[in-house]
Amino acid sequence: MARFTLPRDIYYGNGTLDELKNLSGKKAMVVVGGGSMKRFGFLDKVIQNLHEAGMETQLFEGVEPDPSVETVMKGAAAMREFEPDWIVAMGGGSPIDAAKAMWVFYEYPETKFEDLITPFGFPTLRQKAKFLAIPSTSGTATEVTAFSVITDYATGVKYPLADFNITPDVAIVDPELAQTMPQKLTAHTGMDALTHAIEAYVSTLHTPFTDPLALKAIHMVMDYLPDSYNGDKNAREQMHYAQCLAGMAFSNALLGIVHSMAHKTGAAFSTGHIPHGCANAIYLPYVIQYNAKEADAKARYAQIARSIGLKGSTEDELVQALCQRIDEYNDKLNIPHTLKDFGVNEAEFLEKLPHIAELAVGDACTGSNPRSITSDQMAELLKCTFYGTKVAF
Repeated sequence: MARFTLPRDIYYGNGTLDELKNLSGKKAMVVVGGGSMKRFGFLDKVIQNLHEAGMETQLFEGVEPDPSVETVMKGAAAMREFEPDWIVAMGGGSPIDAAKAMWVFYEYPETKFEDLITPFGFPTLRQKAKFLAIPSTSGTATEVTAFSVITDYATGVKYPLADFNITPDVAIVDPELAQTMPQKLTAHTGMDALTHAIEAYVSTLHTPFTDPLALKAIHMVMDYLPDSYNGDKNAREQMHYAQCLAGMAFSNALLGIVHSMAHKTGAAFSTGHIPHGCANAIYLPYVIQYNAKEADAKARYAQIARSIGLKGSTEDELVQALCQRIDEYNDKLNIPHTLKDFGVNEAEFLEKLPHIAELAVGDACTGSNPRSITSDQMAELLKCTFYGTKVAF
């Protein structure tokens, strides 16, 4: 038996923030990140619309990029005091991810963070509140997924939490919010969306329900990301929808080791945080080379290449063309091709490599990767991403 889960309602299009006026409830906790939603007036509009719906509101502000366990616990404590029946999370992936985890600890205060690390082992939610998500970036698609990524800064490890319980009840995908993204964030989130779609398409858990969503998202990213990066408003709107489609696919088909590697390296190096979408963009061509040694994965990568009009007389040539196209997009988006070019220190990389490789193999996303991997192989693969060498194993 398989399962396909999405939010009950997805509202999309310019101006759909006004749908909040129709929400039925008494209290809403609004979770946001930095100040961008306030600066551009979107937060005030959300609060006004909720008040028009007759709801009392309270803000939880300041969720940091790569939200921490500590922030999650503070938010959950605030929710327990306020007792909302709606949690409204707004912004990039970070505040929405954080709010999902807060939701669990609000409804089940006795739960420990360690209890949530095991995928699909969450307690039953919606005992106290429902969840509404409003994305402002075009990449994570957390507004439609069963995932949340929380960072333990004591260890530098990102933990992908996974359970259909944390799929939002309502998503409001209003592209007006995405028009405010800076160029670099547009690049990183766009490549994150592409990675979601490609990994979902080749995942061992892909289905006839997820394949069309993944392929459509790939087509849309390829068509619109460069123009979106350069500020075209229509392209920004289309990318906002593309990342949502990719999210619907990967929330049900799951992901692969591009994300395993990104989760375990994002906060690992003292030379600077590697933004999640940037890490995915760097790793994706190398992982395709690695996975394509598996016949079924090679065939599916070739299908992707054909579907976006790439040429090749063999599957190997099509896979190579796909990797080359991703490299070309990284060039267009000013994303480096290696960890070394990003600025990671070589000595620190080599020192931490065995531990990072072990953590990446144990990541929740590794299980659905189309080719199995050992810690030694993961270390060699990470070396390829550092030095820019071809994956030949």
